[in-house]
Amino acid sequence: MPRCCGACFNFCKEFQAFALRGNMFDLAIGLVVGTAFTNVVQSLVNDIITPPLGLLIGGVDFVNLTVSIPNFVYTSQPPVVIRYGKFLQTIIYLIIVAFVLFFIIKLVNKLHKIALKKKVDVEVVAAKVYSDEVKALHEIRDLLARKTIQIQDL
Repeated sequence: MPRCCGACFNFCKEFQAFALRGNMFDLAIGLVVGTAFTNVVQSLVNDIITPPLGLLIGGVDFVNLTVSIPNFVYTSQPPVVIRYGKFLQTIIYLIIVAFVLFFIIKLVNKLHKIALKKKVDVEVVAAKVYSDEVKALHEIRDLLARKTIQIQDL
C-alpha cells in the first residue's frame, strides 16, 4: 500500500479498495465500448442517414447547410456562419443513441424479470420438495387434526 499522510489515510484506503474491487476495470471497459459505439453511430448518421436526406432536399450535404450573417460591425472581417446542418446531424445522432439506449434498457429489464421469475419458480419448487421426515410430520399433523375434529363433533 502506498504511504499516505495521516489525514488522508482513510481516503487512500477507500480509494485502493475501490480501484482493486474491479469497478475501475468495469468503468474502463465501458468507456472503451462507449467510445466505439459513439464512432459507429456517428458514422451511421454522417455517412448513411444524412446523405440520402441531403439528396431529398436538393443534393445538399448536411454539413454544408449554413446561414451567413454579414459582419456589420467589422466589415473587413468574414461573415458569421451558423452551421445548422451540423446541428441537425447532431440531433439525428442524439435520437439514434436515445433509441438504442431505450431498447438496451428495455432488454435488460426483460431479462431481469425472466431471471427473477426463474428464481421464484426455483424457490417454489424447492419449497414443495420435502424430506421424508417433514412428510411424516405433515401426515401426523393431518391425522391429529382429523382426530380433533372428530372429538369436537361428539
